Amino acid sequence: MNIAPVTAAIMLDELIKNCQTNLPAVNVELVKKAFNFAAIAHENDTRASNEPYFTHPYAVANILATEIPFDDVSICCALLHDIVEDNMEYSIDTIKKNFGEEIALIVDGLTKIQQLFQGADINQAENYRKLLMSVSKDIRVIVVKFADRLHNMRTIDFLNPEKRKRIAKETLEIYAPLAHRFGLGKLKWELEDLAFKELNKQAYEDIKKKVSAKRFEREKYIDKFSDPIVQKMNEYNINFEVSGRPKHLYSIYRKMIKRNKPFEEIYDLFAVRIILETEDINQCYTAFGIINQIFIPVPDRFKDYIAIPKTNNYQSIHTTVVGPDGELV
Repeated sequence: MNIAPVTAAIMLDELIKNCQTNLPAVNVELVKKAFNFAAIAHENDTRASNEPYFTHPYAVANILATEIPFDDVSICCALLHDIVEDNMEYSIDTIKKNFGEEIALIVDGLTKIQQLFQGADINQAENYRKLLMSVSKDIRVIVVKFADRLHNMRTIDFLNPEKRKRIAKETLEIYAPLAHRFGLGKLKWELEDLAFKELNKQAYEDIKKKVSAKRFEREKYIDKFSDPIVQKMNEYNINFEVSGRPKHLYSIYRKMIKRNKPFEEIYDLFAVRIILETEDINQCYTAFGIINQIFIPVPDRFKDYIAIPKTNNYQSIHTTVVGPDGELV
């Protein structure tokens, strides 16, 4: 299904703006070329939702421009990633001829991953994670695949139940753990929750409803927890922001199963994030010390990602403390 020229122009303009806002340097002409090339290649293709198929690679590219920003080559590969797999008229050589070897190699890796999982037995999840890594000679293959899987999970409702269950299981057992290894926590959480919704919708909706019902209570508790920290941090002239968020639904479900307890008996349902507006690492450890002065730390619940950053260079300190009223935070 073709996209109207006016609509395509608006889409391209939005993508370019997102790239220029979030990426350090963008080859605008290269992104435009990939956009137009992919739009033509998919002009006769339709998604299960009856939308033009091009809306999918376009959405994947936008995820890479806004939610998992990487580089303009990744954006181009996102736009081109399904062409060889879905269209007999195009080959990797076609991609190489038009976009060069670097982009062709990444698109080839993405095509091989797609073929790898056709008819795969995901009971061998760890083996498939290793295989996925082995065919991905460039890390951007995995990054584009993460964005591809995220959009497919967000739009999974239009597929038949059997296929939805297979994709959700694959997401939970292969892609979410890989996202964790790459230090992409937010991506991991969303993939897990989307898969959880498909695999156990009743439990998902039940926990979602109960978490929502506790929202006001949770916000009051976060204020109660944060107030003494704010006061002490101000005494040390540390610039910072404090925010709280509920734990994602699948992690709550796993706690319930692991501890064999109902929702009402799970107390560590949210996390508090303290972001320091400084490049001085010592201030992070000072803030950590302040928190431990106010609240009792829980043994064996401490991770120092400043001393040992994650693979994506993410740096922070994770800890669990006994907050007001004996609740774990």
